[in-house]
Amino acid sequence: MSNIFTRTANGVMDWVNARTPGMMPAYRKHMTEYYAPKNFNLWYYFGSLAMLVLVNQIVTGIFLTMHFKPSAAEAFSSVEYIMRDVEWGWLIRYMHSTGASLFFIVVYLHMFRGLLYGSYQKPRELVWILGMLIYLVLMAEAFMGYVLPWGQMSFWGAKVIISLFGAIPYIGNGLTEWIMGDYLPGDATLNRFFALHVIALPLVLLLLVVLHLGALHEVGSNNPDGVEIKYGPKGNRWDKNKPADGIPFHPYYTVKDLFGVGFFLTIAAFIIFFAPAFGGWFLEHDNFTEANRLVTPEHIKPVWYYTPYYAMLRVVPHKLSGVIVMFAAIAVLFLVPWLDRAKVKSYRYRGWISKLALAVLAICFVWLGKIGAGPGTDPVETDIGRVLTFLYFVFFITMPLWTKFDKTKPVPERVTMHD
Repeated sequence: MSNIFTRTANGVMDWVNARTPGMMPAYRKHMTEYYAPKNFNLWYYFGSLAMLVLVNQIVTGIFLTMHFKPSAAEAFSSVEYIMRDVEWGWLIRYMHSTGASLFFIVVYLHMFRGLLYGSYQKPRELVWILGMLIYLVLMAEAFMGYVLPWGQMSFWGAKVIISLFGAIPYIGNGLTEWIMGDYLPGDATLNRFFALHVIALPLVLLLLVVLHLGALHEVGSNNPDGVEIKYGPKGNRWDKNKPADGIPFHPYYTVKDLFGVGFFLTIAAFIIFFAPAFGGWFLEHDNFTEANRLVTPEHIKPVWYYTPYYAMLRVVPHKLSGVIVMFAAIAVLFLVPWLDRAKVKSYRYRGWISKLALAVLAICFVWLGKIGAGPGTDPVETDIGRVLTFLYFVFFITMPLWTKFDKTKPVPERVTMHD
């Protein structure tokens, strides 16, 4: 029986290969013959997990669009219909809403790993730039998806965020009305956001992901040591073209990633079945109430993955200055490959100044997120937010100095296997 199955499978593969001769070489290049460093650790799970969540968002999103109605009069009730009357609709909706937050969790950890091990340095600058473009598109995609359920926070969040463009001199008011399609968020806003969220931005996102992976596989993956994998003479002695410090991505890392996927899905399932709102962090309580332009929520705030930037916007007194600071906080990330002047890539071999600076950056980002999720009425908290925002930008502005003069440890010639 197994021989029959093997012959059938081989026959199908031969038939496909005869008609698409470029498919198997591409598969081998990016899977079985793509050699990744053999010392990947826990931090390297998050790239594959981001791909997993992306697939989840696309699949669950397709099923949600079958029942969703993008109009101000029917959007909220159509979500309620999905939750209450569509068979397994509640599960699909919670998989999608929880998946959005999990997407940003793994993306933020993936970005931090890039900072930690210097994965943006030469020759991987383009990999980092493409990754940051993915981050930008993902933020726009999530924002538009957040508006679609047309709850209270969806409506008022859209109004507040879109009105930020009104701070732009001369063209601000016209730009705001053009984005919304009206003076307030309504049918036109929902329709264009639905089109962008379901069709345009996912296509851009998929294209950028393909380019990101393609660029990565051209230059090879970085590793915790920040050294390039070497070829021969140790290890693969029978083939000088195979790196001694690398192993084929498939089957070794694909099997390893399955363990991470299983652990991740267990956590995701627990959240979906027992705490889909996650205490108001993943789904705000105000969004379970239909949008009402006459009733303003007590505290208008975005979802948690935007709150660090929202805090920066809010602690700056002048509106236009706040908008500039908020967008500059994202734009400066694109410059990291050229701001970092360190002689070694990985923070594992950098001095105490670099490690302290990165720790301060992480603390500032998380603390700003907490401030941005609050009501913003405490003057002490506002002052703390200003200090944290200042430290956030100091990290990048002074990066060329402390990375250049910070003492470094000797870097090994070949990758090591210690944690």
